[in-house]
Amino acid sequence: MPVPGSVHAAAQAVRARGARWARGLAAFALPQRCPGCGAPAGAALLCDACFARIPRLSFGLCARCLAASRDGVGCLAHPGFEVRAAWVYDERAAAIVHALKFAERDGLAPALAAELARFAPPGRIDAVIALPLHPARRRERGYNQAACLAAALAPCVAAPLLESALRRVRATAPQTGLGAAQRRRNLRGAFQVLNPRALAGRRVLLVDDVITTGATLEAALAALADAGARAAAVTLAWAQ
Repeated sequence: MPVPGSVHAAAQAVRARGARWARGLAAFALPQRCPGCGAPAGAALLCDACFARIPRLSFGLCARCLAASRDGVGCLAHPGFEVRAAWVYDERAAAIVHALKFAERDGLAPALAAELARFAPPGRIDAVIALPLHPARRRERGYNQAACLAAALAPCVAAPLLESALRRVRATAPQTGLGAAQRRRNLRGAFQVLNPRALAGRRVLLVDDVITTGATLEAALAALADAGARAAAVTLAWAQ
């Protein structure tokens, strides 16, 4: 007899697939318009003019400093916690991130990956890893937007995608309203590298959609550093 929890999870997965199919059909059948100005949309949801107006970043961030509520701009003290964000999070970036993250517009990933590749750290990258969702959250949403970005980014930086190298082993409470110390405690031990030997000494690029407080990326990068990886992260936007 099926376990009730497994039946519920299967039903959620079926509903998610149905919703994605319906949205894909609508996107194919209906002309897409830029949410910023109403002009014909480009490959990255916005029209070319609105996309070009998203503020770009010209400096790196430090997840460790941001997580401790310090200025994380241009930090050189924590090389294993460097994050490069392509954009400053404004209303245009928000429209793209929301579509990718909540509206199941994973078809945006190739265009966004090309943007991420422009801001990736220079030099050889040995592996690309997506910031993982906890399995319960993954079932609820139906997909992981960071995984969509990572899969599209890997060929852009000529590196293999490691799909199961990092996992989220503990569900965490929402970070909203927590102080810096509480956020870090909330995420302590949340990530685990499955095969540390496979990453030891390798230059790894971790991918996520947005960096806000830095606490989540700090915890994930710390797990990679503990495994001996030389890691950095790249995100679409920095929500200051």
